[in-house]
Amino acid sequence: MENGAVYRSTTEAHPGPARGARSGLVAYFNLRRLKGTRLIIKLLQLVLSLLAFICEEVVSQCTLCGGLYFFEFVSCSAFLLSLLMLIVYCTPVYDKVDPAKVKSSDFYITVGTGLVFLVASIFFALTHDSTPAELAAIVFGFLASFVFLSDFFLMVYEKRKEPRPRKPEATVSEPLNA
Repeated sequence: MENGAVYRSTTEAHPGPARGARSGLVAYFNLRRLKGTRLIIKLLQLVLSLLAFICEEVVSQCTLCGGLYFFEFVSCSAFLLSLLMLIVYCTPVYDKVDPAKVKSSDFYITVGTGLVFLVASIFFALTHDSTPAELAAIVFGFLASFVFLSDFFLMVYEKRKEPRPRKPEATVSEPLNA
């Protein structure tokens, strides 16, 4: 039996288009779906929630720890959810899922995260010990919550600006009183 039928050669004579400078995971990353303001807002959500989480993690001791723990959970969750949405928008996953469902998920994740992040920031601001790391975490938390909520309001504005499909008028062939 000839080995050519079982084994293929390991080198390609003509490498495909996926080889070269944009190969591997970078070839799948695409920022074209998020344009201008939306891309900046999504990146700000990611960076500010990460900075809030990092500053909160630096805190070594606390007197009233409930606010700190709640803020820790919310800031980490906000970072992971914003990373998830950015990955969905910028990879081929977006093509495999219904775009309306992605936008709907983004809408509800953004408003929920923004409101809970705002509540967590207020609660943490009321229970902190005034250390510099806590103050920085609170500032980043408020900024992140405002960015999430501004993204929500931008989505509402864009949704209202879209033309709504009109229902066709019903044609009546017989008189209504007959």
